[in-house]
Amino acid sequence: MPADPEQVEQRLVALEIKASFTEDLVEQLNEVIVRQQQQLDLLINELRQLRQQVPTQSGNGEFRSLRDDLPPHY
Repeated sequence: MPADPEQVEQRLVALEIKASFTEDLVEQLNEVIVRQQQQLDLLINELRQLRQQVPTQSGNGEFRSLRDDLPPHY
């Protein structure tokens, strides 16, 4: 039983509309991903700079908590 040409046309139009919305959504998501990657790159660079500013303790590179330091009034 052949399909009604009008039904086929309606289905084709519906598919084209869905494809158009999908393309728009993919483009929006791509822009979000690009912005997030730029933010990640910025944060990575800031973290590198902060790590360079932190003095290493006796060259062993161990983490030292600020709680280990006595306040000046002791």
